[in-house]
Amino acid sequence: MGIDYYNVLKVERNASEEELKKAYKKLAMICHPDRNNTGNKTEAEAKFKQISQAYDVLSDPHKRKYYDRYGEVGSSTAQFPTSDSEIRFNKRGAKNAYKEVFYRSEKSEFEKSKYDAGGKSSKGSANVRPETTVEEILPIHVKPGWKKGTKITFPEKGNQEPGVIPADLIFVIDEKPHSIFKRDGNDLIIYKKISLLDALTGKNVKLTTLDGRDLRIPITDVIKPGYEKVVPNEGMPISKEPGKRGNLRIKFSIKFPTSLTIEQKSDLRRILGGSC
Repeated sequence: MGIDYYNVLKVERNASEEELKKAYKKLAMICHPDRNNTGNKTEAEAKFKQISQAYDVLSDPHKRKYYDRYGEVGSSTAQFPTSDSEIRFNKRGAKNAYKEVFYRSEKSEFEKSKYDAGGKSSKGSANVRPETTVEEILPIHVKPGWKKGTKITFPEKGNQEPGVIPADLIFVIDEKPHSIFKRDGNDLIIYKKISLLDALTGKNVKLTTLDGRDLRIPITDVIKPGYEKVVPNEGMPISKEPGKRGNLRIKFSIKFPTSLTIEQKSDLRRILGGSC
């Protein structure tokens, strides 16, 4: 492992950030070259440099994590490389339909490059990118109500290379358009065409919900252009509020007749003349 930075600072391996800071300040004051009374300034400078290097590594969460795993890199300066990018997948192979977001958990297969602890690829060649890849299956638990763009992160599940901390693997949830419902946040919107007669006299709207229930929704109001019927708690589950759902919003478009007979026009004037 090389130099034991924890021993240099005289702290335990699980030392907190505050404990590291206190230990460093104490040793820095004692071992600073300007305070050295032994007469060996070169040795004092080397000791002080080692203390500073130990604190620089252990006070940085990323460097500390790498050091704990791989030890010191280099004889005088520790370098802690990492992947600059994250591996990101849109869940195209299992793109979630609205119905699936009500229930499903998924498993996703992906391939990645992988090296062993000695810096060898799966085929045994050191320090070269492997020609073969390993397959890993990760469970993705889709919570009810998750929206498009929701990210599921698997830390350090990306490609592995010698001396580099693996990148995170991030899955990004996408949604398939539904043939009937449209999602608007936590609400579901459905469009219904009705005749002018139904718009004036009322109608029972029948539909099947995403979870398979048959709803019968009575419309007793006169339906005007732009009218919207709101049915509470029949929308998408709200992921941060278990047990709650958004609304179902029914939007209507009215089918007007293309022509009317003289008698029909006369009847409409008689019936509607005093109500308009």
